[in-house]
Amino acid sequence: MIADPLFYLAAAPAVLLMGLSKGGFAGLGLLSLPLLALVVSPVQAAAIMLPILIAQDVVTVWAYRRAWDSRNLAILLPGAALGIGLGYLLAARVSDAAVALAVGAISIAFAVRRLVVERCGAPPPTTPGLAAGWFWGVVCGFTSMIAHAGGPPFQIYVMPQRLARDVFVGTGAVLFAAINWIKLPPYVALGQFTRENLLTSAALFPLAVLATWLGVLLVRQVSGERFYTAIYILLILVGLKLVWQGARGVL
Repeated sequence: MIADPLFYLAAAPAVLLMGLSKGGFAGLGLLSLPLLALVVSPVQAAAIMLPILIAQDVVTVWAYRRAWDSRNLAILLPGAALGIGLGYLLAARVSDAAVALAVGAISIAFAVRRLVVERCGAPPPTTPGLAAGWFWGVVCGFTSMIAHAGGPPFQIYVMPQRLARDVFVGTGAVLFAAINWIKLPPYVALGQFTRENLLTSAALFPLAVLATWLGVLLVRQVSGERFYTAIYILLILVGLKLVWQGARGVL
């Protein structure tokens, strides 16, 4: 287990932010890996976080076990599995910075457009389409594997449907729980689940579970309309962060 106190000064807020994100405030978790990457390598940070994510997924899926959309999951999951496979095969050839830059720019454009449109009156909800769902599912799995940024593609596809708040969160919870389990074999193949990394993840489990329950409790205090506005704003902030991260890497 990592014994450096400096690591835990970064890990505690990283796990707290990921818990709030898993609880429903989608987007905050994208700040977790950069925080950990300040004290360990990005690859080790990702390996430490994956078991924590799986533990948090258990809490979130349980909390929203009666609120998720089966049609969206049936459309998105096959594409996400394909995207993870592509990400694993192309990891050495694809720049994660370029992926982050592209996802960030698309996220900002989408969120700003939706905010402008909805200020003029909420448009009618869309219905989940098979072709679009497969496309965004592949993007979701690919970006999750390459740049740990699977949330924005999911939001871009699902948010125009205007699902009920709990159904939106629950659908994302089940989807990303499945994605994280699918990502396990590639991480094992990459040799990242060392004894030190696994013990470090285990030491952070209690905080991870508490943070996720806190996120669930807080998000349920927000009305559906305010929730969507908050998620659009978070998506813009996440997009800006990805653009900044990607631009630095590309340049």
